[in-house]
Amino acid sequence: MRKAGYHFNSDTLSFDKIESTLRKKTWRLFKKFFSSFSLAIVMLYLVYAFIDSPKEKQLKRKYEEVLTQYSLLSNKVEYLDNVLKDMESRDDNIYRVIFETEPIPSTIRRAGSGGVDQYEHLKHLDNSDLIIGTAKKIDELSKAIFVQSKSFDAIENLAKNKIEMLASIPAILPVSLKEAHQVSSSYGYRMHPIYKTMKFHAGMDFTGAIGTPIYATGNGLVVESQFDKGYGRHVIIDHGFSYKTMYAHMEKIVVKKGQTVKRGDVIGYLGNTGLSTGPHLHYEVRKNEKPVDPINFYFNDLSPDEFEKLVEIANNTGQSMD
Repeated sequence: MRKAGYHFNSDTLSFDKIESTLRKKTWRLFKKFFSSFSLAIVMLYLVYAFIDSPKEKQLKRKYEEVLTQYSLLSNKVEYLDNVLKDMESRDDNIYRVIFETEPIPSTIRRAGSGGVDQYEHLKHLDNSDLIIGTAKKIDELSKAIFVQSKSFDAIENLAKNKIEMLASIPAILPVSLKEAHQVSSSYGYRMHPIYKTMKFHAGMDFTGAIGTPIYATGNGLVVESQFDKGYGRHVIIDHGFSYKTMYAHMEKIVVKKGQTVKRGDVIGYLGNTGLSTGPHLHYEVRKNEKPVDPINFYFNDLSPDEFEKLVEIANNTGQSMD
């Protein structure tokens, strides 16, 4: 039996029976359905907004794993870059110094990694800054490794030529100091004996008797053997590896242009030709066509004590002989 509905009538102070129509029943049913549906929508939204589904949880775990792996990769790239920088530093400051060759410019070692649009296709990805930064670093690292490999190839070739280089670089005295020869003038600014003004003296002067033998200080090729008013009879030897030596004011020359000589070969005899104030040998060492102090190139002939004594004598000379 269906329950009847009643409504209290305040005028008659009695309960009046409520008559339900189909329209009212339909409206009440609709309100209940709408309320339930709205509540369901709100609940569903809250579930999807704050509670991950199993698939979403799995995707998030994979995403976090990818980010972790990418971070580890980025750290590994940074580590390898530091290792390469250490190799580059050793190459420039040790290996190339030993073989006396110029270091590779940083503009070549660390050249750019391409145009601005090279990484355009990566900008739409999540964490694109991290991905593009790492991609640039890997490209730069790849190019730097290629440059370094070529540098090591060049160093290997220099190492193979080390024996030839050591035999060619000037390393002995051009005259024997045991024959009572003395250093009369060293490298640097000295008083010119004729003009009586301070002039740069590009070599060292060794006094001695006319006819004293003069020796090639390293293996090389005679590129000049002639006479002029300034240096008199003189010889220039190209030793390769950017080194040349000159021997001036000679009494006699016994080698010809184009002749190959060995370290210790007699190339002529001490004299007093050209612009000279007395019998002596003017000796120069040139590196890349620029004169350098010859006193640093006698290491095959002198002991440390003899070298110190020679430096002391050289520093006490104040006037050149040419």
